[in-house]
Amino acid sequence: MSQDGLSPARSLPDRFPVFDGHNDLAWALRKASEGAVGADPAAIDISQPVEFLHTDLPRLARGGVGAQFWSVYVPAQLQGEAAVVATLEQIDLVRRLVARHARALELAATAADAQRVMSAGRVASLLGAEGGHSIGCSLGTLRALYELGVRYLTLTHNMNLPWADSATDEPAAGGLTAFGREVVREMQRLGMLVDLSHVAPSTMRDALDVAAAPVIFSHSSALAICDHPRNVPDEILARLAANGGLCMITFVPAFVAQRCRDWELGLAAEMDRQGLDHRDLSARRKVTGEWAAGHPRPRATLADVVAHAEHVREVAGIDHIGLGGDYDGTDELPDGLQDVSCYPALISALLDRGWSERDCGKLSSGNALRALRDAEVAAELISASRGPSAARIEDLDG
Repeated sequence: MSQDGLSPARSLPDRFPVFDGHNDLAWALRKASEGAVGADPAAIDISQPVEFLHTDLPRLARGGVGAQFWSVYVPAQLQGEAAVVATLEQIDLVRRLVARHARALELAATAADAQRVMSAGRVASLLGAEGGHSIGCSLGTLRALYELGVRYLTLTHNMNLPWADSATDEPAAGGLTAFGREVVREMQRLGMLVDLSHVAPSTMRDALDVAAAPVIFSHSSALAICDHPRNVPDEILARLAANGGLCMITFVPAFVAQRCRDWELGLAAEMDRQGLDHRDLSARRKVTGEWAAGHPRPRATLADVVAHAEHVREVAGIDHIGLGGDYDGTDELPDGLQDVSCYPALISALLDRGWSERDCGKLSSGNALRALRDAEVAAELISASRGPSAARIEDLDG
């Protein structure tokens, strides 16, 4: 046995099961089924290798993924009833996928559930809603999503909400409005993790000021290493220790390598020239191929991701770092991390850099389980002192 109590004879996937913060498989399946009359996204057989995806069951097993937050993402261009309906459809899709592949996947609602499912050799499947547009400015809808299994809500996606500023939009609310702060409080009363990926630094600060439980960044990296607004400033990373939260580093090339970020800025400028909204992911995909033909796309590498892991560990501390690959949510990935089977390559690289087995265990799943458990404990205390909020946005924000 090693000094950390882990047997080096066991394979890396066995020694370091991964609890990943963000995977967009559900939306990728939905997009793949578009245009075919009566096509069911859940019918795509992920029990076998699927060439056009980053994720399938064989590769999850090879990668040692023991727990996964499946994103129930819907585009930020959807608002109101349309956003809520699409989110419910995505929740339904994930639940049907889990039922269809019950030997490999099992729904989990708590940290204890996740640990039990992981121990049984299945992938503990939790739901994360990517963007506050999914609740339609309604705390009742927020509570309904929680009852359906949603265990984190990313406060914004790529566009502002009436109650929160996004990292990739022009400032409007100045962070969180009064209703936005009430959303955070109600989430933590429920035990739903507040996800600060995609939000502006002002929103991050406001959420941390309100928070009585851990917050997470489900798929973000370090701003000091790569100057992308989706990344986390050092001042916020430093606050995670007092909050108990964590930054789950992501693998998106433009978030981890400055050369890839610079290429993306050129693409965004070209979209602006064509009168397209560079925040619109569908429009971006249509232009990317044309732009890349004349501007060769640089590659990110596993070493770039290692640099972010080391920086977040240095600034936030080893207890406040996790993994959020964003597989199937990006069209490119770093060399060496091309699909969900590749987590052991990252762990191996960190061990080679001198990380202890205990540190790698915290990164891979220990910290995520702890943050979820701490949020549940905080929710018990909060809910003992107050009931569900009946606040409405028009009452608090005018």
